[in-house]
Amino acid sequence: MSIRFDAADAQWRVTPSPGFSSAQKDWLTRGGSLTAHLRALGAVAVRVTRERVALPWADESAALGIAPRAPVWVREVVLSVDGVPFVAAHSVTPRAASVGVWQATRRLRTRPLAELLYSDSSVARSALVSRKVSARHPLFRLAAHEIGGVSPHVLLARRSVFERHGAPLMVTECMLPSLWAHLSASCGAQCLDERVAALASHAVHPRMREHGRSLEHTASRAHPPLRTSDERGR
Repeated sequence: MSIRFDAADAQWRVTPSPGFSSAQKDWLTRGGSLTAHLRALGAVAVRVTRERVALPWADESAALGIAPRAPVWVREVVLSVDGVPFVAAHSVTPRAASVGVWQATRRLRTRPLAELLYSDSSVARSALVSRKVSARHPLFRLAAHEIGGVSPHVLLARRSVFERHGAPLMVTECMLPSLWAHLSASCGAQCLDERVAALASHAVHPRMREHGRSLEHTASRAHPPLRTSDERGR
């Protein structure tokens, strides 16, 4: 389904920065429901931190196709996994849409927005875009309340626009340091398990150990040293 709204601009890019880790690139570009992806990590809880009529941020009005000072309905929540805040989310839609096409967003309470977005076939989604956000961006200040004693220079965020019957709803999701820490710890444990399993396999099948040798050893076998004339005559 085509969509006439675009979440990208000079800062928000479809292709994540080359400096991002593989896990960061993965989570910044994952389609579908972010809440569903988080549920794979543990029990997810939604805490609403703000719901009100406000003005759009400077980098939101163009993506929504509205005037810079046109009123919008804002909903901000924190998504926690097993009691730890992992994501600070900010959704915004024109005020007229919030009492029309997107009026259900005003009645969500602690239910995730995903319940509306992925259960309605009339909803289309733009491409996901991402960027680093520094302390000068309001999204950073929003997320800072959930960071506690950790003070990173930048945070990573993604956003996309959902369209239903011509009305836009933009969702911006800021990944908190605790998410990356959890993924790093999980990966470390998984990699350790894989190394232990590999060692156990070699112990059971000692003939397989040669496959674990370095590339230098493989290269030396592929290119043996030249034999001298004395050696050839033996």
